[in-house]
Amino acid sequence: MGEALLAGLLAAQWGPADQLLVVEPVEARRKELAATFVEVDVTSAPMQCEGAVIAVKPNDVEDACRSLAEVGAGRVLSIAAGVPLAKLEGWLGDDVPVVRAMPNTAALVGAGASAIAAGTWAGDDDLTWAESILGAVGIVQRVGESLLDAVTGLSGSGPAYVFLVGEALTEGGVLAGLPRPTAEALTIQTLLGAARMLAETGTPAEQLRAAVTSPGGTTAAGLRELEQRGARSAFIEAVAAAAERSRELGRD
Repeated sequence: MGEALLAGLLAAQWGPADQLLVVEPVEARRKELAATFVEVDVTSAPMQCEGAVIAVKPNDVEDACRSLAEVGAGRVLSIAAGVPLAKLEGWLGDDVPVVRAMPNTAALVGAGASAIAAGTWAGDDDLTWAESILGAVGIVQRVGESLLDAVTGLSGSGPAYVFLVGEALTEGGVLAGLPRPTAEALTIQTLLGAARMLAETGTPAEQLRAAVTSPGGTTAAGLRELEQRGARSAFIEAVAAAAERSRELGRD
């Protein structure tokens, strides 16, 4: 995810490339990043910075925060999963503006969905700064920290739900007699087209679904089967289960 943000920032010409510094403790990974992003100075040592993004595994967040505190980072955006603002602020020290974010994997293709929550000392300028970073790879919504678990259940885990739908549609096409490459191509374009209709028409999902469902038609037959098998409630419960698991991880 950190690499996706870096690529997005460079593509969006967010700022001078020579002012972006990547801190990566693993030498092999440093070499990979340096080879991919030759414009960026990749180093293993932190330096004084106006703002920093924490994009490490949860177990490494405390060390990253303490290193940033030592160099006096002006403000911090954390995309580390399950690490609450209270812990981040405790490790960074008082008065450091902290913004916590929950992005998703679609940031890798510039179509991410992120939510951000402000810490104790984070003001509107800090939220705008965080939005400018995450906005380079998708959309950003502001929420309270208590809602980030719900965000995790919906958009954080959501791509996996869609991928599962993609698998199932492809298998359904093959079962109906289509060659697998044809079924895969039609599935991908169907998902892409439906998503674009939601995004570009401004029409609610319910209305779009109704518009394509003719009485007694093929779509009505398919939807009836999905409803009978509990597909709608399964997705709702999936979001709820993922959100609850996110809450459990945050308490660990």
